[in-house]
Amino acid sequence: MTASLKIGISACFLHPDPARAAYGKNTLQYIEQSTAHWVMAGGALPVMIPSVAVAGASEQAAQGNATQDQATQGNVLLDDYARWLDGLVMHGGADVWPGSYGEQALKPEWQGDRVRDDYEIALVKAFVAAGKPVFGICRGLQLINVAYGGSLYQDIPTQHANALAHRDEDAFSGHFHALSVVPGSRLARLLPGADSYKINSIHHQGIKRLAPGFAVEAHCPNDGVVEAIRHTGSDWVAAVQWHPEFHQREAGVLDDSPLLHDFLAAAAAVQKV
Repeated sequence: MTASLKIGISACFLHPDPARAAYGKNTLQYIEQSTAHWVMAGGALPVMIPSVAVAGASEQAAQGNATQDQATQGNVLLDDYARWLDGLVMHGGADVWPGSYGEQALKPEWQGDRVRDDYEIALVKAFVAAGKPVFGICRGLQLINVAYGGSLYQDIPTQHANALAHRDEDAFSGHFHALSVVPGSRLARLLPGADSYKINSIHHQGIKRLAPGFAVEAHCPNDGVVEAIRHTGSDWVAAVQWHPEFHQREAGVLDDSPLLHDFLAAAAAVQKV
């Protein structure tokens, strides 16, 4: 790969919070460093894609009074980013708002981030419409599933009987479990022998109803929780529930770098068209 590839990364949101010392009255957007470094490890240039909503629109959307695409700054659209960039990585982060898949939050702490959902669903649609590949990480997998009509467990420990612990706040990226890859899938070809290794697990939500047009490529062998999906049609859309950007080269941990190279190869193929 060469640095001529430009890969968009969806932004995380920090909404106005008077208790926050820095810019407490403002909406902040950011990406996690490891995600940018993961993209750079493949020789591509990471580009954070900000929300295109004007100041105040995000807060209005959070209150149900506006949507992300009602007003933009300088007439810049997410479609403009989709045409300019070569691919999209859907970042990890906050819970998905249950309303995005037609449910009410079972607990206040599972309300998620409606504003970010609207922004990211629009991002996915823009990049897919432009024929660009989309790869999701953790929340990214969940958001992609919702964007295409699927649903989620709002909380795996509460809603999935006998589920394995998929998140440990103290261990964080050091919390692992085994992986079971579907034989014959593209993921199985990319990661031969993956079932012999472990992956990190940092989530409490997960896929409940798989979106139409997608296939499961991997799951947790202990409880069946979905760990990887891929679109079965012409759209290049794939996602994993774990965090490949956090994986270190150590004994027993899956070397999933082929996932990055496969995604970048798809981006390069589109760039040449």
